[in-house]
Amino acid sequence: MNLEHLVAVYGSLKRGHFNHDLLYGAEFVGEDWLFEFTLYDLGPFPAVKRYPSDGVLVEVYRITTLQLHRLDQLEGFDSEEPHKSFYLRVEVESSYGPVWVYEYNREVEPQRLIGTGNWNPTD
Repeated sequence: MNLEHLVAVYGSLKRGHFNHDLLYGAEFVGEDWLFEFTLYDLGPFPAVKRYPSDGVLVEVYRITTLQLHRLDQLEGFDSEEPHKSFYLRVEVESSYGPVWVYEYNREVEPQRLIGTGNWNPTD
């Protein structure tokens, strides 16, 4: 298995959440804070928008190309027509080097802000 990509996840793909099984076989690299994003609660899942904040807590994983394509499907990312995508896959710097992050490609209501930077649907 060729683990080629780093991805930073902040919601349902994190350990203990309902989509984490899509990362089966991935290498957990560590946690990090990304300060160029702001985190929002959309109900059953969160979203980030590129806007500076006190940080968004992410888990970083080393994944295969196949897993990256599966994440693209989950997040509704279409590389052929990214402007129509539900989420955009963007590359940003982390403490572990460049990582892929899925950025929400819709408007968000400011009152949905998660000020702690850590999504937990049980809160």
